[in-house]
Amino acid sequence: MDRLSEQVRAALAAADDPALSATERAEMLMEIAVGIQRQPPLVVYLTSAVELYDRALALCPAEARGLAARIRLHRATALQVMPGDDPGNLEAARADYQRALPVVVELGTPEEVAEAELNFGLVLQTLAGVQRAPIGDAIKAYQRALRTFDRARFPREFAILQNNLATAFLSIPLTDERARLREALAVQAFEDGLAIVSLIDHPAEYAMLQNNLGNALQYASSSHAVENNLRALDAYDEALKVRTRDTRPLEYANTISNKANCLWNLPDNPGGPGTGRAGNLEAARAHYAEARELFARHGEAAKARSAGDACDQIDRELLAGDAGSPA
Repeated sequence: MDRLSEQVRAALAAADDPALSATERAEMLMEIAVGIQRQPPLVVYLTSAVELYDRALALCPAEARGLAARIRLHRATALQVMPGDDPGNLEAARADYQRALPVVVELGTPEEVAEAELNFGLVLQTLAGVQRAPIGDAIKAYQRALRTFDRARFPREFAILQNNLATAFLSIPLTDERARLREALAVQAFEDGLAIVSLIDHPAEYAMLQNNLGNALQYASSSHAVENNLRALDAYDEALKVRTRDTRPLEYANTISNKANCLWNLPDNPGGPGTGRAGNLEAARAHYAEARELFARHGEAAKARSAGDACDQIDRELLAGDAGSPA
């Protein structure tokens, strides 16, 4: 906190320095705010950064359109990761992107435009989840970003965009005749991303895509449920090569929870469903129990309760001898 106070004092001193032009002062405020924003994503840091961005925008001359757009883009990225459930921060971020993007398209590089579109899509997708934006707008933003972030030159960004597109497709309710097409497009997007990134060179993106591919396969409305679930298990196991208990405990807990749900719905011998599923139920319960412990330890109370409820349900099924067919 002492360091934060020093950074804020330095920023305010720069803002009041009469030897500097208004443009120079605004740019210095922005740079100090970016440094503060790079600290751990806590409310105190992000709030201080946003306040400095606001001060920079107030100083920025009307003719410095490019600088104002850059300040707005940085401000938007701070607002969109602000902890809490207040959609007002996301709506303010959306407004910043909407004002900044036309200027960045005019004055910036293609890479700057694509990065802004990627982040804008994330804001729109999150707002769509609370019915404050159409999901189609997020999909369009991702598709615009892909004009620059192609698979050959930007493999990491391409993979992230494929993941975001896929999750956007899957978030659309399965209420029309195109639902299965969207599911297929989502699986294809995950696989396209995985064709570009590797376990060695892009471990975080590789694990994210494998985990989400597993979810897409597991929940697909298909007549090949067993085959999809077996493919999903393989995907989760690939994700767990990166998401380990020691290095990424919450991501590990999320993935083993997904794997547990998949096991819960699989017979022990997929080639002979009549053999029952007691073994997979026991394995699923063990995964849920471990996930519950990790979620509770890291303050994810709702997820811990959900994993605990799953353990209780499996216990009831095992006690009742109800392990003959998938749940």
